[in-house]
Amino acid sequence: MAQIEPITGRYLRLEIHGRPHRLYFEEAGQGIPLLCLHTAGSDGRQYRALLNDAKITANFRVIAFDMPWHGKSSPPEGFQDEEYQLTTDRYVEMILAVSDALDLDRPVPIGCSIGGRVVLELAKRHPDRFRCVIGLQSSAFVQRYFPLDGLHKPNVHGGEFCAAYCWGLVGPGAPVAHRWETLWHYMQGGPGVFKGDLHFYSLDGDVSEGLREIDTAACPVFMLTGEYDHSCTPQASRDTAAMIEGAELTIMDGLGHFPMSEDPERFRDYLLPVLDKVRAL
Repeated sequence: MAQIEPITGRYLRLEIHGRPHRLYFEEAGQGIPLLCLHTAGSDGRQYRALLNDAKITANFRVIAFDMPWHGKSSPPEGFQDEEYQLTTDRYVEMILAVSDALDLDRPVPIGCSIGGRVVLELAKRHPDRFRCVIGLQSSAFVQRYFPLDGLHKPNVHGGEFCAAYCWGLVGPGAPVAHRWETLWHYMQGGPGVFKGDLHFYSLDGDVSEGLREIDTAACPVFMLTGEYDHSCTPQASRDTAAMIEGAELTIMDGLGHFPMSEDPERFRDYLLPVLDKVRAL
């Protein structure tokens, strides 16, 4: 039987970094805004399960947007003459611009990987703007363990290379269909976009020095990290949480680097208790 999912997709025209953009986002539900930040090189489809979960959308307005250059969000005019490169300042500015454009009242950013990193920066810089933050696969920094130039070469299929790299970041017990849908999103990434995101993740976005400045009384920090991840390891998340007084960290058994998309049913068991705490804030 055919079924229409309860998700609305729309385009938002706004200025980011002083340039006009046409940004794609999907949403479902009502209540506390839950602003979903996807991983490097992918897009908002990673949050499809949250958008379809009636238990979540009964109390949360789930919003997942594709960053510029990703998914259905095109690059800005003139992109052909520049190299895409994500920095901390530009990432934070983008999230604030989207939140303002959608008129969100103290939303809850939930981000994975690069998104899990930037939510820490949001909590440090703008605790008054957010009810709390939720970091998935969140750590202060990761050591670069392969050359980024290999991600954008004319003699290499970029999408398949990115998917091959990400294969090892998926938990071993992930359902086959979810594993391959997660990898498919990577296969569709634009040339050089994954590389540009990893500039933030591996080079520019080290938040180690500022973690102790985060006031969890003003902006609580929740962290959920899968045990199977050689990029953001459980120990890296433990070290990060230890530097944030009051941060709450849970290590998720059986999950990898993409918990919300690789195994959404297992991830749900870890996320729902956190969302209950969010509602009580």
